[in-house]
Amino acid sequence: MSTTSGTPTSSTPATRPLHVAVLLGSTREGRFGGVVADWITRRLAEHAEFTADLIDLEETPLPTVFPVLGQAPSSPEARELLAAVKPRMAAADAFVLVTPEYNHSFPAVLKNAIDWHNQEWHAKPVSFVSYGGFSAGLRAVEQLRLVLAELHAVTIRDSVGFQGIWAQFDAEGAPQDPAAEVAAKKMLDQLAWWGHALRDAKSVRPYSA
Repeated sequence: MSTTSGTPTSSTPATRPLHVAVLLGSTREGRFGGVVADWITRRLAEHAEFTADLIDLEETPLPTVFPVLGQAPSSPEARELLAAVKPRMAAADAFVLVTPEYNHSFPAVLKNAIDWHNQEWHAKPVSFVSYGGFSAGLRAVEQLRLVLAELHAVTIRDSVGFQGIWAQFDAEGAPQDPAAEVAAKKMLDQLAWWGHALRDAKSVRPYSA
């Protein structure tokens, strides 16, 4: 899967587009998440306020064994895996998490990616695009809000959810229901507001966690 990326420019924080990391939180064989992540990444790239970077946790896996609390990973392999993701998370002004729902919650691989990072989440806004069967992944989103609050992130109230995901996109990767595009625009407009507000505030006064 390709990554759409935009590197923040040297312009001032007030005028520079917000750099958004899209975190694809599914590594299941035959997953549908790639279609969903590609779609929302395109919406971000087309939005005047954003540049986007798609972080696919299948292409850039993270270690699953954590070091002693407060210490760096001891193995070179773990450090290499972390180095492929951590700078991209740090560079983000905001996040969009793309998640399915597994057993009324979100996948372990997404929790692992969240737990490997701390300051990267601080005082940054997070939006959600979820999918599943009957619930549209909303129970996964509600649990993610609790986790991210502990990491000083600000979650956006409005999200986008797809019920019965397998029938929701056409062969070109576009949603069948036009309401999805409307919901995505509303969510991304809110993400832009919070992204600018938080980034501007941090440029005046560093955030203290």
